[in-house]
Amino acid sequence: MGASYKKLWHLLIDRGMKKRELCELAGVSSSSLAKLNKGENVNTEILIRICQALDVGINDIMEILPDERTDNKKGEYVKIDRERENT
Repeated sequence: MGASYKKLWHLLIDRGMKKRELCELAGVSSSSLAKLNKGENVNTEILIRICQALDVGINDIMEILPDERTDNKKGEYVKIDRERENT
């Protein structure tokens, strides 16, 4: 499973907010936002701080992408063949 944070980036655009402003408002580091941008794992506390700062729920900033994984080098999602992966 993978996670997509596209909803977060769209929310920031809709609100006219820059990532730097979100960092300050939520009290998170720019490296944490960089991880989100790459689809990497972050501590749930980071996600909670972002939700509280923006006054939104977790579903408003992210979605779970079942049976897909993020190829961080290209930023694309690729299907996982579960049967092949278990052999």
